[in-house]
Amino acid sequence: MTGSPLSLSELLRPARHILLDFDGPVCSVFAGLSAVEVAERLRGHLVAQDEHVPAEWSTENDPVALLRRVADSRPDLVPGVDAALTALEVEAVGMSQPTPGSGALLLACAESKRSVSVVSNNSAAAITAFLAAHGLSGYVAGIFGRVPGDPSSMKPNPRLLLEAMEAEASKPQQCIFIGDAARDVEAGEAAGVATIGYANKPGKDVRLANAGAAAVVDSMLLIANALA
Repeated sequence: MTGSPLSLSELLRPARHILLDFDGPVCSVFAGLSAVEVAERLRGHLVAQDEHVPAEWSTENDPVALLRRVADSRPDLVPGVDAALTALEVEAVGMSQPTPGSGALLLACAESKRSVSVVSNNSAAAITAFLAAHGLSGYVAGIFGRVPGDPSSMKPNPRLLLEAMEAEASKPQQCIFIGDAARDVEAGEAAGVATIGYANKPGKDVRLANAGAAAVVDSMLLIANALA
């Protein structure tokens, strides 16, 4: 972890509203149905619609990034691709398990009377399905997934963070965002919210720290313990 446990506790102490990324901090969305397969199935969706798949799309194995690429050059295709991706995300989370420590974090938030909003580039439908399947829905005040048909709403755009704060009538200094990518830190900074980086893969600790994360941890349980 970057910073001492005490500094993590101090960082969390004033936070009354926890903004929580989904893929990574809550679960690994494509752990069962891989991102590579999902991207390939999205391309198959396009081919079935008699659409040409450009070379730059054919090598993109991150399905969310593929949606961005489609939006950049063929915005007319976005509604259909987004709907197909949403269905695949719902299928994928059905094969996923909660990230170790994420349940403890949600419980710690509830016990300390902190509200939690899930803010994600994944679809709200997938987030809702996963939380319900694992009995976690009651711990989450709001779900803010990408706006259907509008990939520009995704982080690093701060839009979803701002909407989550507005829904809870919270100010940036009352919030902490927990995310696992540089774009999360960038979105947090744009929204005026400090970000705790979750480094769940080698090299992420450096990238998150370089992006400006206020602290970096390699376990969600560290955050849960600090909240408690």
